[in-house]
Amino acid sequence: MKAEILKILKKEKDYVSGQELCESLGVSRTAVWKAIRQLEEQGYVIEAVRNKGYRLVEEADVLTVAELHSVLDTKWLGKELEYYYETDSTNNRARDAAEKGASHGFLAVADCQTAGKGRRGRVWNSPHGTDIYMSFVLRPTFTPSQASMLTLVAGMAVVKGVQKATGLSAMIKWPNDAVVNGKKICGILTEMSTEEDAIRYVVPGIGINVNATEFPEEIRDKATSLKLELGRSVKRSDVICAVAESFEEYYEIFEKTCDMSGLLSAYDEMLVNMEKTVCVLDPKGEYRGKALGIDEEGCLLVEKENGEVVHVLSGEVSVRGIYGYV
Repeated sequence: MKAEILKILKKEKDYVSGQELCESLGVSRTAVWKAIRQLEEQGYVIEAVRNKGYRLVEEADVLTVAELHSVLDTKWLGKELEYYYETDSTNNRARDAAEKGASHGFLAVADCQTAGKGRRGRVWNSPHGTDIYMSFVLRPTFTPSQASMLTLVAGMAVVKGVQKATGLSAMIKWPNDAVVNGKKICGILTEMSTEEDAIRYVVPGIGINVNATEFPEEIRDKATSLKLELGRSVKRSDVICAVAESFEEYYEIFEKTCDMSGLLSAYDEMLVNMEKTVCVLDPKGEYRGKALGIDEEGCLLVEKENGEVVHVLSGEVSVRGIYGYV
């Protein structure tokens, strides 16, 4: 009920009478009053005026099931969700839920992670009340090799979601790093459970630097946050909503062909290195070339100085800009 009350108050922007809330929700005035009090305890500022009703004065940056349900406008992603004030890792929570039969689109969101996961076994710094930590369950029918491209789809969703929620000109550093003004704002870790040649489930985990203002020294020169770029705090639930909606859109396009063919032009428009010289850090020997976009398998196309076009496979090599991170 709290989610429904929030939806109504956010939509109207003006006073909504208690009677109108009662009729819309089919509950008593006492039930409405109790729900309003609970929302205020969570941080929402709700003005109550006799003979006028209730008005949402300020939307606090809170993450609760009610808040997320009130903003999510998706068809299947997040319809089933769990919120954790603190947990070890949202990827762990999504995987546990998947093992217990959670549906396609199950969403796990946390305010804090005590053991957030980064790539290559790194720890993802995850303090309270600052950033976004979210993971979701997918149950695709395509093959494990095709599922590896979902990390690119997730990167696209973060970029579009950030653009939609904040107006920032986010871009992609291949394969899936979302960047703003040349600095990283996001980490994505996709885990998968398979059985023979079939997928049991896939769990994409997404961490977004939203309101962080300080970073560990080793990444300070290549990391930023939405707050640092905008000069103001950002409401996390709005970004989660925009990213979820964008992922749903891109995933459904991906599902039609089970490759990146339907997303090529959209991805290439987001690629921060497009038509620029990059350095490919290959264990067999690094080389430079011009980035030409991606192919249908999500490989980065790099044209060497001799005209040869190399299909760079994610996971085997790293790509850097010749003057820094991007």
